Amino acid sequence: MISNINLTAIALMALPIILSVTLHEIAHGYVAYLRGDNTAKNMGRLSLNPFRHVDLLGTIILPLILFVTHAPFMFGWAKPVPVNFAALKKPKQDMIWVSIAGPLTNILLFIISLSLLVFLSGAETEVNDTFAMLLVNMMIFNLMLALFNLIPLPPLDGSKVVMGLLPMPLARKYASIERYGMLPILFLLMILPWIGSKIGVNLDFVSIYLSHAVKFIMQQISTLL
Repeated sequence: MISNINLTAIALMALPIILSVTLHEIAHGYVAYLRGDNTAKNMGRLSLNPFRHVDLLGTIILPLILFVTHAPFMFGWAKPVPVNFAALKKPKQDMIWVSIAGPLTNILLFIISLSLLVFLSGAETEVNDTFAMLLVNMMIFNLMLALFNLIPLPPLDGSKVVMGLLPMPLARKYASIERYGMLPILFLLMILPWIGSKIGVNLDFVSIYLSHAVKFIMQQISTLL
């Protein structure tokens, strides 16, 4: 039987993940819509209904595995919002804005959560521990989601920013990596760390990058609380 403590811990993990990845994907679709692409709108992907965005592996299974195994960081993703870059008003330039919209949304959620925590910490009323932990989890997960998606590796958002900046011939060659889908990401997240564990070398570069970056940023803002 699952204890109330475990249910609370799962909820404190699940709510930030579902909210963050949902708004991340909506931001992509909405900016694409503003720049001339109706694909996400016509497919009902500009909805706040999380079930339209939940990915079984990325939003449920992987975060749950990381939680159960006490992983050093929490990670997840939603179903990518479909974007027809050719339909954008200025495809190469607008690709950058559409791609950066997701990470910028996560940074905004991070700022909002931090502001609420600072405000409540400075208020005379006592802050509920559970709500405070929810805000902290929102901060950490959104920060990690933004930093992860800015990695310039297809199909992550950072790669499309790079494509938008590169000359067209180089952009096409770089974009060709996308045909491998999530395989490069899974290689970085799972296979490379596994290889490292077998040879006694820490090859978990994503965890190193995220943990150090998040730790540094959280240490800096801890002085505000």
